Amino acid sequence: MSKAKTARTYNQNHVPREYTAGRRRVSIYVSWSYPAEAGHNPAELDNRFSTLTEVRRVAWPAYEDPRWSDPLQFQQGISGSLELFFWAWVPFQQFVEETTGHPVPVYQRIDQAGFRTPIDERVLADTDTLFVFGLDHMITRQEAEPAEVEALQAFLSREGTSVVLGPHHDVGASDDLTVRDMEYRHHGDPLVPRQQRFATHLRGLMQGLGVPVENRYGLRPAVQEANKIAPLSTARDLDAKGWLEGVTNFNFHMHLPHYAVTTDKPDVIHVLARQPIDTSRPHPFTEAGNTEFNMFLWMPPSGERAGDVLLADSTIFSSLFGGDESLRNFWRNLVSK
Repeated sequence: MSKAKTARTYNQNHVPREYTAGRRRVSIYVSWSYPAEAGHNPAELDNRFSTLTEVRRVAWPAYEDPRWSDPLQFQQGISGSLELFFWAWVPFQQFVEETTGHPVPVYQRIDQAGFRTPIDERVLADTDTLFVFGLDHMITRQEAEPAEVEALQAFLSREGTSVVLGPHHDVGASDDLTVRDMEYRHHGDPLVPRQQRFATHLRGLMQGLGVPVENRYGLRPAVQEANKIAPLSTARDLDAKGWLEGVTNFNFHMHLPHYAVTTDKPDVIHVLARQPIDTSRPHPFTEAGNTEFNMFLWMPPSGERAGDVLLADSTIFSSLFGGDESLRNFWRNLVSK
C-alpha cells in the first residue's frame, strides 16, 4: 500500500466525488453509535466491546508499543478498541482508492462528536458501492428508519449500484447459560463475552429491503495451519458476475456469523461461498449436523432493483485479521464489477 501524501482531517463534511466512467465510488457506513459503544460500563460482562487494556492483556505483547500502550497517545478504554477498527480499515480504503481512483469515506450512524448520519442522499448521492458494517450492539437500539429503507431502495434502482451488507455475529442468543458457554468455548476468543449480539440497524434494513437472511452464531472456521483459514466451498456455477474470480479464501477470524437463508423461494439469493467449521470444538450448529456455514451471498437484480445486494462480514475488510492475494482479489472484484 502506498503511504498517504496528505495529513488526516476530522470534523468536516465530505467533499462529493464526481462520477467517472468505469471507476466506482465506494463508501463505508458503520451502523453504530460511537458514544453508546464507547460509553458502555466495562464492569458489565456482556454485549460490549473490549477495552484496549483488555486487548493488551489478552494479545500481549502485540500492543505494547507506546503508540498503543501509552495513555497519553492512545485511549485505553472501549474507545481505544473502537479506534483500532478505523486503523484496521485503512489498508482496505487505500486499496480501493488505488483501484478506483476515488477516496473512500467512512460514515458513522452517530460519530465521536455526536453528529448523527442516517443513510440518506448525503451518503448515497456520490456512491456506487456502499458497504454497511453492522457493528452496533443490539442493546444500543439503533433502529432502521423507513426513510433509510426508501433511500436504499431508490439507490438500488440505479443501474450499476451495489450494497455489501455485513451484519456481525450473534453470540449467546440462547437463554440457556450452558449453551452460551458451549458457544464461547467453541470460538475460543477470551475478548468476546458469553453474549454479544449485533446488528439491530442492519437487520431492520435487510427486512425492509426484503433480504431473506439472518446473522446467527459466531462460528470458528477450520484452519489449514496456524491462523490460516481453510479454503471456501464455492458455488462457481451460480457466480454469474465473477465475484469470486481468483478467490479461494478470506482471512481468519475466530467467530464469524452464519448467514442463514430464511426463504425457500429459488433464485432469490445465492449462497456463493461456505466456510468449513472447526468441528473439534462442539457448537449447537455443528451438533445439528452442519460442517460449513454461509459466508458470502448474492442477491442478483430483480424487479425494480437494478443493483446487486451482497453479504460478507466486516472482518473480511479488516487488516486486524490478515490477508493475502486471494483476499485482495475479492476486494478488487467487489469494487470493480
